[in-house]
Amino acid sequence: MDKVALISGGSRGIGAEVAAKLADAGWRLSLGMRRPQDADARWAQHHVCAFDAMEANEAAWAEAALGHYGRIDAVICCAGIIELGDVISLGEAEQTAMMEVNVNSPRRLVRAAWQALGRSGEGRVIMLASLSGKRVASAASGAYSVSKFAAVALTHGIRQAGWDKGIRATAICPSYVNTDMAGAITDYPAQDMTQPEDVARMALLALNLPNTASIAEMAVSCKAEASY
Repeated sequence: MDKVALISGGSRGIGAEVAAKLADAGWRLSLGMRRPQDADARWAQHHVCAFDAMEANEAAWAEAALGHYGRIDAVICCAGIIELGDVISLGEAEQTAMMEVNVNSPRRLVRAAWQALGRSGEGRVIMLASLSGKRVASAASGAYSVSKFAAVALTHGIRQAGWDKGIRATAICPSYVNTDMAGAITDYPAQDMTQPEDVARMALLALNLPNTASIAEMAVSCKAEASY
């Protein structure tokens, strides 16, 4: 396989597991990291590029990846941040930062890779959204949900815009996943959370399905939910 995937947030957590799963499957990777000099040695055979969602340098990353590989077949947006707070009390700066990292940056990255994604007729976009993009579980998660609902809507918009080009987009929406982010906001037992490698398996499934079997959303939870 010579397919190429851009992965944001690939240095840890879900993004690192997605990168590892794709590498094992034969994908060539371009990983966007804030500190590429600290990249794990396992990525030595892949492309690592300086990238910071808050600096809006997505176009430079996509251009560098194209220069390195000559193609982009998938964009996988795993970078994300969370600020706990309800929609009334959370500060403007915190809400703006979540929208920038969780929504605006993925849109810019997909836009920068758009022409390349369309060339193969089988381009793929994976958005690591959240179950908080499907329901608002509490007041404290409300502001975060605003950004993740937008991320899910962004995915649907990408799917509609790219359908005739063969571009398919999927929003993966997990609840608690055993990562540093989840550990910082809940005391839910790590062993009872969804594991990052299982989310990575979902991403690989969405990438491998043909154009005629597109999945718009994949929701997964480690808890009994009323609905999702």
